[in-house]
Amino acid sequence: MAGKDNGAKLIAGMGVLSLALAACGGGGGDGGGSGDEGGAPKKGGILKIVGSSDPDHVDTASSYSTVGQALSRNYARPLFGTKSSNKFDEAVPLQPDAAEALPTKENGGISGDGKTYTIKVRSGIMWNTQPAREVTAADFVRGYKRLCNPASPSGAQPYWRTTIDGMDEYCAAFAKVDAKSAKAIADYQNKHEVRGLLAKDDRTLVIKLKQPASDLLNILAMQFGSAAPKEYDNYIPDSPEFRKHTISDGPYQITSYTPNKSFVLGRNPAWKAETDPMRPAYIDGIQLTLGQDSPDAVQQQLEQGTADLAWDHPVPTSAIPRLKRDKDPGFAIRSAPSSNPYLVFNTLSPNNNGALKKKEVRQAIEYAIDKSALVKIYGGPDVSEPLGQVIPPGNVGYVKYDAYPTPNSAGDPAKCKQMLAAAGYPNGLKLKFPYRVSSNHPKVAQSIKDNLAGCGITADISPDNNGNFYGTSLVTPANAKEGKWDIAAPGWQPDWYGNNGRSIIQPLFEGRSYGPNSTNYGGYNNPEVDKLIDQALQAPDQNAAAEAWHKADQLIMQDAAVVPFMNQNFTIYHSKRVKNAQFIPTLQAYDFTKLWLAS
Repeated sequence: MAGKDNGAKLIAGMGVLSLALAACGGGGGDGGGSGDEGGAPKKGGILKIVGSSDPDHVDTASSYSTVGQALSRNYARPLFGTKSSNKFDEAVPLQPDAAEALPTKENGGISGDGKTYTIKVRSGIMWNTQPAREVTAADFVRGYKRLCNPASPSGAQPYWRTTIDGMDEYCAAFAKVDAKSAKAIADYQNKHEVRGLLAKDDRTLVIKLKQPASDLLNILAMQFGSAAPKEYDNYIPDSPEFRKHTISDGPYQITSYTPNKSFVLGRNPAWKAETDPMRPAYIDGIQLTLGQDSPDAVQQQLEQGTADLAWDHPVPTSAIPRLKRDKDPGFAIRSAPSSNPYLVFNTLSPNNNGALKKKEVRQAIEYAIDKSALVKIYGGPDVSEPLGQVIPPGNVGYVKYDAYPTPNSAGDPAKCKQMLAAAGYPNGLKLKFPYRVSSNHPKVAQSIKDNLAGCGITADISPDNNGNFYGTSLVTPANAKEGKWDIAAPGWQPDWYGNNGRSIIQPLFEGRSYGPNSTNYGGYNNPEVDKLIDQALQAPDQNAAAEAWHKADQLIMQDAAVVPFMNQNFTIYHSKRVKNAQFIPTLQAYDFTKLWLAS
């Protein structure tokens, strides 16, 4: 049963975006300190971060988790970025990072037809090689070409493949190269060109597009768009060997890494502050300690001052009322509109005689979930609100509707059982359900398991650490096709805000690009949705694009590809010694390079 369009206006402009955020409980912070403590910046000290699991990937070509990109931001620089700020509107506009300036038609950086971009790389940015070597335009071309390597490809490669001239053909052939041979991968990269990528000289990058793309700079601003040094040709992308030999052009470098135990980052001696407008880099280094799965134990360390920031845990729900009551200056609720977590169906699973391949089965399960209980797990209405569609508030194409409404969003197990029986499964199903071990995810898994039991469905829940969950379990097509999992509860943070229509629908639901590391985890494939994606990307203006995104949202929900749970702001805490904590909404993290540490 599809929700009806309620006739509300589509959110397309940034002014409306701000209003939407205010309406959903966002703003610059709620319930605690602003993070804008006064006083002069202080250099030195080691930032102590504690958490659960490894990032999904360390290689910027493939890392797609918020924690992975928050880490790589310290040692890998794209051409553009966004400002970290506790005022959401300030954290949306793009600014130059490794580029000298934002290209425009007025400054000659964008051609009259909008299909050619000429970008100047900032001079003086250095790799921490021996001896140090300047970052060039060719390094950015190499970085973009690595995105579709066969060993550990980017889940975001559709952004590049549907935009840059010749990228799709290049990537299609690259996928056939031996994924276990670093030499074969490097040979293909170095002997094949992409028509739309040209290093005109050491500091001039020219990008030619298939058609105008008003969001190209947003795409290039993702951590995927970082430069890559020639030394990376020696290793299989994101292999254990690669992770031991990362090279930095940012203020910090990885000096030590023990899988699932720790990262240590120290200063990059080749980095020059005058070449980096985004990262003041006050601290001397970062000590990241992993293997701590309990949000309560992590929170205790932050409040006691034995650690400074949490890695992959929000503030425990049980602590929120106390922190708000005490007006603890380390606590805040930050605006970061997202669908996190949500339930995804493995539409390729052979289990239960292929039950999840049937739309009617998935539609029945839509009614099983008590979303109000999940909202409580995350801290109640101050933090989250139930969500009935794919696109959350504050994003282009959003129109409020609920495709599968239940009283008070509390679920309707009787309706689920009735629909399941009508679909041919009167005796229910048995579903394999891996869940993330950090944060509130074990509680979410148990709540969903209980909801499904009320519908006659047995969920076999199994713990899966975050790095494996996003790095292997959900993104390996063979796992999906062999039925190693049936349902899962990942989360999705838009890759950017502002003109961000493609940053939700395309990576999560485009069927044409399904493959290794795809974030279309369940292999959902509807050619009509793909057509709407094309229509939105080629739309003459943002309002027309927003209309197409909304139609895609409705069709995806008719197909019941996922069960949206909630639109969630982000609870975050820092220790007393952390000053100038500035938030990055897309990464759900404070900017490690901008804060400083009190004595």
